[in-house]
Amino acid sequence: MPDPTPNPTIALKSQHGVAKSSTQHPQNNHRTNLINAWSISPNSKILEIGCGQGDCTEVLARAVGPAGRIDAIDPAPLDYGSPETLGEAQARLSQSHIGPRITWHQASPVEFLASVEKGAYDVSVLCHSIWYFASPAVVLDTFCALKGKAEKLCIAEYALSATEAGAVPHVLAALTRASLEVHKTVSEENIRTALAPDAIRCIANEVGWKLVCEKRIVPEEGLEDGKWETNTVVDESFLEEVEKNIKEEKIRVLVRSMREAVKDAVMALGGKGVRTMDVWVAEFE
Repeated sequence: MPDPTPNPTIALKSQHGVAKSSTQHPQNNHRTNLINAWSISPNSKILEIGCGQGDCTEVLARAVGPAGRIDAIDPAPLDYGSPETLGEAQARLSQSHIGPRITWHQASPVEFLASVEKGAYDVSVLCHSIWYFASPAVVLDTFCALKGKAEKLCIAEYALSATEAGAVPHVLAALTRASLEVHKTVSEENIRTALAPDAIRCIANEVGWKLVCEKRIVPEEGLEDGKWETNTVVDESFLEEVEKNIKEEKIRVLVRSMREAVKDAVMALGGKGVRTMDVWVAEFE
């Protein structure tokens, strides 16, 4: 049997700030909702691409139970992330009772998959990791490399839609951040390639993954990703990045205007907190 709902006192860190049980509980709940939407079965063999500090890995490990196994891969350096690095977070999970279910790999997904046998996994999971990819071409190469290696492909990514008015600033902030990051040769931000659900669906179809089902989830109010991302755009340091990285004046003007739209959207909430935008959840075979 899979483990019960994750203990909210387990504090997985986020690079956005110091983790506390009050903020991590919504993170765990959100990922539990995603896994329930995908119907992850006990005893499954899972490949997780873009595991980061293991927020989703932990919940997956509980879902598959003692007989399940997870290969969790991420190409980022183990010293990436703050206040807890990937290496620190992964080591901590490895020392817990679910540690034996997880094998961590610091590797490029495509390179890792080159040595994987056909049918090795029941499920491949990309949970809020596609926007970290350097380009749509890298996403396509990854989906292609996955074909035949996993029976099912499960994806969760931000939907660029806001059912709740409080999430409008997050949508605008994500697009604004993405508009800046495309001008960087190397990016370490959360948003590097802001693909909309339709674009992800088209890339998957192009390499033979067929959509089985999809839905949109409205995150609970306590999920603070929207607030964190919006704050990075509203901060004055964002303007410094614009001046440093965007050479063409017309584009600088556009991105600065987009930032003003984010600020206005925050003001329109009248002091209410920024919420996290809708999440697209899909399953392919």
